[in-house]
Amino acid sequence: MKILVLYYSAFGYVTIMANEVAEGARSAGASVDIKRVPETLAAASAQGDHLFQPDQSASMATVDDLANYDAIIVGSPTRFGRPASQMAAFLDQAGDLARQGALSGKVGGAFTSPSSQYGGQETASMSLLTNLLHFGMIVVGPPFSAATMADTEGQRHPSPQDLEGARRYGRSISLTAQRLSG
Repeated sequence: MKILVLYYSAFGYVTIMANEVAEGARSAGASVDIKRVPETLAAASAQGDHLFQPDQSASMATVDDLANYDAIIVGSPTRFGRPASQMAAFLDQAGDLARQGALSGKVGGAFTSPSSQYGGQETASMSLLTNLLHFGMIVVGPPFSAATMADTEGQRHPSPQDLEGARRYGRSISLTAQRLSG
């Protein structure tokens, strides 16, 4: 089972969650790659924010990479109840793969990262899942037991529950993909 954890992270939170999702998928026996989508923010704008992390260890994904996996788990921060524009722009480019049927029947999932308790993670997740459904993918949602809460100061960092939820989600997608391929 080959799984891609595809993410965008400007400040590092989604990077941490992506690694935990990958760990969960690996715990179910999957081979997992973690890749990020290209940054579209102008370098000058990014440099103005001292929390911005332009250098990340994950390799850069290409749209063609998507066809090479049995399952794809997409992660993004929320931006006003939507996924980050970087992730949206990347997924917009996958139309040709979808038309060719290259993504049809693959297992997919999504996770998001709000900066506050009411940061729009539900609508951002649904937006990502809509993309996966249009690609013809079989969507797996996070286990109900993975529900987490945010702090009220907008400085949310992964809690032990967040990390455990991410691992469980990765494992659930990996096991589902294995059952469907066997």
